[in-house]
Amino acid sequence: MITTQPPLTDDTRNTAVQARASGKHSTLGRLLRSPQGAFGLAIATAVIVCALLAPILSPYDPFDQELALKTRPPSREHWLGTDQFGRDLLSRILYGARISLTTGLVSVSLGSALGTLVGLTAAYYGGWIELALMAAIDVLLGFRTYLLAIMIMAILGTSQLNLMIAIGVATFPEITRLIRSEALSVRQRDFVEAARALGAGNGRIMFRHVFPQVVAPLLVVATFNFGTAITVESALSFLGLGSPPPTPSWGLMISEGRKFILSTPWLPAIPGFAIMLAVLAFNLLGDTIRDLLDPRLRRR
Repeated sequence: MITTQPPLTDDTRNTAVQARASGKHSTLGRLLRSPQGAFGLAIATAVIVCALLAPILSPYDPFDQELALKTRPPSREHWLGTDQFGRDLLSRILYGARISLTTGLVSVSLGSALGTLVGLTAAYYGGWIELALMAAIDVLLGFRTYLLAIMIMAILGTSQLNLMIAIGVATFPEITRLIRSEALSVRQRDFVEAARALGAGNGRIMFRHVFPQVVAPLLVVATFNFGTAITVESALSFLGLGSPPPTPSWGLMISEGRKFILSTPWLPAIPGFAIMLAVLAFNLLGDTIRDLLDPRLRRR
């Protein structure tokens, strides 16, 4: 039996809007009150600001070479020193943040979109469609993320765009399994059955009724995958499968600086520290968001 709800009055609408607003503020407040959440948010914000304002904050052009100043230690003119070609290391670090964040954003968006689509389709339709899709996902999960990304790069070729695609495809199987498991618990709920009884189409039910219920876990895993994407991009660039020189990629900077690790240890250490901070920030954010969105952990 389907019951109709009374029409919303202006007071009811205002109360609902205020409740949603207070819920958002309380979530942000809990995030800022958490030490690890506040630290992760501060570092992530700093990395994003440095990436966006790299042309303004960089004291030098990251591609300008001055061999007379090569491998200079940190000084007033070059705060982080210079590399083996005399390029300012601070400028290259700032522009490298752009590459890492762009790679993370594009690859995580691609992986989340693919994983959500495949996971919802498998959970909603079931039967042989679910068996076929999940069998393919199990095959992909048999490969490590790095190995799968390298295989895709070997097929597509070496470029920044192909690297983003490779990371997105390599990370989407895990998202698919998560979305499928969450959608299976939502598929049989009363509001989904009511929508189906009222004649709603499959696409409308999946994306209008089921998808909002899986956004919270998707947000958590996407935050973690952002850090994973930065790590994978740096690793593949270190191996020569990412952006070609002289692109200021953090992984490529470590690869070039490791040859001078005994004489100028700051060359590989500084980009390595930048990778560590960025990955740590997004992992701490993911941990905190997971705790805030999980009612059981929130009660504790």
